[in-house]
Amino acid sequence: MFYRLINIFSQWAIPIFILFIMTYGYIKKIKIYEVFVEGAKMGFFTSVRIIPYLMAVMVSVGIFRASGAMDFFISLLAPLTRITGIPAEVLPMAIIRPLSGGGAQGIMVEIFKTYGPDSCLGRIAATMNGATDTTLYILAVYFGSVGIKNTRHALPAGLIADLAGFIASVIAVKLLLM
Repeated sequence: MFYRLINIFSQWAIPIFILFIMTYGYIKKIKIYEVFVEGAKMGFFTSVRIIPYLMAVMVSVGIFRASGAMDFFISLLAPLTRITGIPAEVLPMAIIRPLSGGGAQGIMVEIFKTYGPDSCLGRIAATMNGATDTTLYILAVYFGSVGIKNTRHALPAGLIADLAGFIASVIAVKLLLM
C-alpha cells in the first residue's frame, strides 16, 4: 500500500508543481513565457562561461578513476560498510557523485547492468543519484564562473549533505522499497 502511494505521488508531483507555478504566475500577472525565455537566454550565456571549469572537473574525475584512487578509497571503506550494512557495491557511486554527475551516472548504469534496476542495489543507486548532488562540480564550475574564491562553509556543508543523502538512500530503500 505504501509503495503504491509513493508511486502515485511520484507520478503527479511534477505536473502539480508546474501547474502551481503557472497558476501563481497568472495570479501575480507575470508573463510566464517571456520570463522563461529570458531565463533560457541567461542559461545559455552561463553555459558558455562554465565550459573551462567543466573541462577541469571532467579531467580531474578521469584522473581520479584511472589512477586507482577510487579503488583505494573503496578498499579503505569496505570494513565500515560491512559493519553498517551499507552495500559495498554502491561505494563507487557515493565517492564519484560529489565529483561528477556523468561519472556517477555511468556507475549507476554499471550497477543496473550487473544487478538490475529493480534490485536493492539498483534502487539504492538510483535513489542516491536523486538524493545527492555534485558538490565539487558545483563549487568548481558555478562558483568559479562568477569569481567566488572563498567558498567558506560550502564544501563541508555540501559534503555532509551528500553523506546524509547517501545514508538516507540506503535506509529509505531498505525500509520502503524492499
